[in-house]
Amino acid sequence: MDKKELLDITHFSDYLKPAQVIHDLKAKDKVQAIEELLDVLAKQKLIVNKKVLLTRLIDRENLVSTALGDGIAVPHARVDTGGEMAIAAGRSASGIDFEALDKKKVHLIILIIWNPGLPGLFNHLFAGLASFLRKPEFRERIFKAADKNDLCQALAEIELHLPQEDKIVSRAGLLKKLQEIEMKKRKAPKAQAKTLASHAALIREELDEALLTRFDKLIERYGFAVTEVDDGVCQGCYISVSTEMSSAIEGSNDIYVCENCGKYLVAAKKKKK
Repeated sequence: MDKKELLDITHFSDYLKPAQVIHDLKAKDKVQAIEELLDVLAKQKLIVNKKVLLTRLIDRENLVSTALGDGIAVPHARVDTGGEMAIAAGRSASGIDFEALDKKKVHLIILIIWNPGLPGLFNHLFAGLASFLRKPEFRERIFKAADKNDLCQALAEIELHLPQEDKIVSRAGLLKKLQEIEMKKRKAPKAQAKTLASHAALIREELDEALLTRFDKLIERYGFAVTEVDDGVCQGCYISVSTEMSSAIEGSNDIYVCENCGKYLVAAKKKKK
């Protein structure tokens, strides 16, 4: 199956088979949960070297939590699996702490490992996941699934969509974290710079080449690439963005691009009252 064929896939069930789904996770913490899902992939011979993958996934998790909020987490890593994509999903009735920003326990974990040769594939998948998982009624169906059959049927309904050109589907916090690391590297002593470089590499591995190329050019030219939108104004060029874009950015975890200065836009942190 080539890249074009992969990007033509329109349903989550093309990647996730019943044998890759756990209705009731036994894990009590996120490390155990990730390992339990890796065991499923190993049993299906979709991955090799589980130990290396577990280390990579936990390193990524420690850098920025993959919890999306509302009881969902999507731990992931861009690693050569020998195939295109390996996915496992697990439901936890009692919930697992993933250090989510909304402080809620996670009840659905979707583990994704994809091939470095297909950098756009995760964004393609994530776009479809995000649009479905943000629907309260859909999450309720998953959380209350009576058995594996119910859970598989619900997950099979997820449709995959390519991101729009003006909206790059990638966690805003992740790209902003990369900028923070790159800035710290400039002044850090040699030993610390090495650690920061390894953290930056983890983030870069899961972002599209086009996204990173633009990011690096903006950093080189302006010293920063990601900026906030505060009261409808881009803090990179201090020009108002469209009302539609400003509304979309508010409360979103996606990345948008300023139509004036071309920098990546994220929502401003909420001001303390």
